[in-house]
Amino acid sequence: MSRPISDDDLLDLLRRTAEAVRGALDGVDDWMARGDRHDQYAIDLATDAAALAVLRDAGVGILSEESGLERADADTMVIVDPVDGSTNASLQLPWYCTSLCAADTHGARVALVENLALGTRYEAVRGSGATRDGEALVTPAAPPVDSSIIALTGGVPPAHPGTWQFRVFGAAALDLCAVADGRFHGWLDVGAHPVWDYAAAVLICGEAGARVAELDDLPLIHRSVTDKRTAVVAGSDALFDHLLATRRAWR
Repeated sequence: MSRPISDDDLLDLLRRTAEAVRGALDGVDDWMARGDRHDQYAIDLATDAAALAVLRDAGVGILSEESGLERADADTMVIVDPVDGSTNASLQLPWYCTSLCAADTHGARVALVENLALGTRYEAVRGSGATRDGEALVTPAAPPVDSSIIALTGGVPPAHPGTWQFRVFGAAALDLCAVADGRFHGWLDVGAHPVWDYAAAVLICGEAGARVAELDDLPLIHRSVTDKRTAVVAGSDALFDHLLATRRAWR
């Protein structure tokens, strides 16, 4: 029987996977070249292949945006978005990242999100807090709703969200991490997203102290290629309640 994988082992695995992704990006000459799908770029395929090489060698299950599900019955599943915000990357807009989350039967366990343009790295271990570039990360309290700035992802909102301002930057994982460190005060999904878009970042947010929930109280962490969820995240109860009510009104 193989020994259980420790949190430290998983964090090391995610770091090595992120390093492989960065190396693969360095080897791509044309970042605007398309992939096999209409919404896919060559950088998605190159970085996914690099990530898979590391993760397969570790023997974990894999759920990747680009290549699907492998070893579905594995105790530990690594949820992979090799380049979240690949359109931003193709345009050389510095808001794209690799998003990696090791999950078990209890949900998200260890997470890493790294801005591949700027190098900023967020990490979290369930029950042990979150960090940004190795420093402890604690989400500051959000200001009142009418003074809050939030991030939106997933399309055009049917109405103004009722906050002071909002931004649409195009990389859900980084948007969520910006809530964890207080640059945004909340995050609202206009639609619904697959698990690889948010899994790592919602653990980081939760461990940093932000409030995190799914619109219909569904489990955010799952092992389905096709299922989507709608997360709501905020740095205060008042803003969270407002965003939850707002999103439900948009149905």
